[in-house]
Amino acid sequence: MATWSNFNYQNSASPLMEQIIFFHDHTLIILIMITILVAYLMMNLFFNNYINRFLLEGQMIESIWTILPAITLIFIALPSLRLLYLLDELNNPLITLKSIGHQWYWSYEYSDFNNIEFDSYMIQSNENLSNFRLLDVDNRIILPMNNQIRILVTATDVIHSWTIPSLGVKIDANPGRLNQTSFFINRPGIYYGQCSEICGANHSFMPIVVESISMKNFINWINNYSLDDWKQVLVS
Repeated sequence: MATWSNFNYQNSASPLMEQIIFFHDHTLIILIMITILVAYLMMNLFFNNYINRFLLEGQMIESIWTILPAITLIFIALPSLRLLYLLDELNNPLITLKSIGHQWYWSYEYSDFNNIEFDSYMIQSNENLSNFRLLDVDNRIILPMNNQIRILVTATDVIHSWTIPSLGVKIDANPGRLNQTSFFINRPGIYYGQCSEICGANHSFMPIVVESISMKNFINWINNYSLDDWKQVLVS
């Protein structure tokens, strides 16, 4: 998750997030080069004494400063389009998770496993700081790592957005519409997110927590799931 004074992306936990970070770095390098070039030219304009009373037009330089930005945009657009298609690609998902946005909590359904359903509410932080303020929930999403996962997202009232930065996932939850995306978690851990749509006064109090575990522990969780007390499920 994000730490203090961190101006970079969060550490990636999926291949898609790695690609997003690579594209960000690629674009940032191009922007830095443009900024340095423009700053150098402006400094030269301020401090030189060159004049030309008879200069009326400069077709060559106008051609150059029209063609170069076009080439620069191509270097940005091609990786961007590649990344957009990668984000929309569904590659034989093993598990389908349904996420339903409410005011102000999320509901989840594992329809592949006897319709496991639960609500996920934000919990208040306690005095010993055993959980993160405004980020932790009472019922976390349990998912296996190293597997393709599809998520179907919708809402019951207003537009929400299911977002987890570490996984590179951001998908809107629209009432009356079913959106889908997929992701691949490549390491175990706990990943935090929030509703990132301006869906009302309390949209920042709809945290999302995904707990990534091994497939063996995930199967134990499924087998030991109980409607009365489902939190006792992780069997090592």
